[in-house]
Amino acid sequence: MNYHKLILFSAALLAGSCKKTVTLKLNTAPAQLVIEGEVTNLPETYTVSISQTVGFYADNTFPPVSGASVIISDTTNGITDSLTEVAPGTGIYRTHEIVGVPGHTYTLSVTSQQKNYTATSTMPLPVSLDSVSFSQLSGFGNKQIDAIANFQDPAGVKNYYQFVEFVNGTQITKDIFVFDDRLSDGKYINETLYNDTSYLFQGDEVMVNMYCIDENVYNYFYQLVQSGGTGAFSTTASPANPTSNISNGALGYFSAHTVSSATAVVY
Repeated sequence: MNYHKLILFSAALLAGSCKKTVTLKLNTAPAQLVIEGEVTNLPETYTVSISQTVGFYADNTFPPVSGASVIISDTTNGITDSLTEVAPGTGIYRTHEIVGVPGHTYTLSVTSQQKNYTATSTMPLPVSLDSVSFSQLSGFGNKQIDAIANFQDPAGVKNYYQFVEFVNGTQITKDIFVFDDRLSDGKYINETLYNDTSYLFQGDEVMVNMYCIDENVYNYFYQLVQSGGTGAFSTTASPANPTSNISNGALGYFSAHTVSSATAVVY
């Protein structure tokens, strides 16, 4: 055995006999507040959830933040609503008085650990979701069925949409659907909701909620999609967090939006 063959043989032995798990030493970043809240045009109680980020190697569970001061104000008519936590330790706060009205502007104020966070969102005018239909794609021996949201986009107005899909009463949370009318202003839209993580089958009942959102909220979710984030909130696992409309370094979003729904059975 010559010298070169001896080196290769020794390297092969080492590769086959030694396994070592390497844990990278990452810098520990300060915990950040995660705020997610909404006001809609539906006559219901609205909620704001508050939690904190955790370290990279920790369980992907955000601990709730209790004891925060949470206020939502309708700056159009001057109504202010102080939210209360639904139960101690949940980090979920609910409204009591405020009612969402299209065209009105809403401000969220959160005070926690002596820091204040604010966000503003204007509720767009509503657009009706006419119906839900379905398309079928075939490839590699498989057939995939996807829902289609059908609606008329108003002409001469910048519109931004978000779609939330429910299958047999369960929300699909790992796929994010957003759309803007930059290239489709005033047209009748047939927007296909391509599912990467959930599949539809004949006989499933599908409900689609269409939200008319403002530009800042659209940009947040669009950036989340582009960065590979999924779910209601997974930005801390993304290469870069999307731009939040909440001040003071908080993560998350505050959205004032309208809701229109349609339901269909997969045929």
